Amino acid sequence: TTHYLFIVVVAVNSTLLTINAGDYIFYTDWAWTSFVVFSISQSTMLAVGAIYYVLFTGVPGTATYYATIMTIYTWVAKGAWFALGYPYDFIAVPVWIPSAMLLDLTYWATRRNKHAAILIGGTLIGLSIPLFNMINLLLVRDPLEVAFKYPRPTLPPYMTPIEPQVGKFYNSPVALGAGAGAVLTVPIAALGAKLNT
Repeated sequence: TTHYLFIVVVAVNSTLLTINAGDYIFYTDWAWTSFVVFSISQSTMLAVGAIYYVLFTGVPGTATYYATIMTIYTWVAKGAWFALGYPYDFIAVPVWIPSAMLLDLTYWATRRNKHAAILIGGTLIGLSIPLFNMINLLLVRDPLEVAFKYPRPTLPPYMTPIEPQVGKFYNSPVALGAGAGAVLTVPIAALGAKLNT
């Protein structure tokens, strides 16, 4: 029961952390200017969360399930913003599922070798996420128009986009730190529980 509780905590917190880490592309106003930061953060978070899921269950296909959870969660958020009157392109849903499928394929093809999953699968995620999301961003109508016409209400006035600025990263350190702390705490707690048994 404790192990299943751990995996539920990881599922919830790592999903939130992954979306927060990709806040630069989740909202289209800073999508292009922070693409590199998004690619690094998203590939890292997907690899960590998906590999944890896959190795915990030992079942190929679990990484794709994990990515599907995040995708559904983000589409719900997109629908919520759209219902509030924002344009359809206000949120760009990151493409996680194909990269997670590559990880699952690696795990299956290497006969459930966890080291191969981490090294080869992680590398495939890092290489494929920027590619899939670049295609995804090309489909967005006009990120800059969205940025100027529909600034995020969560941003204070001094952070409202005026012109594209490369390297300006606006996120919540508190939310990011809390999510990271929760995700890092889980394997440590699991190890502690195992040592106590």
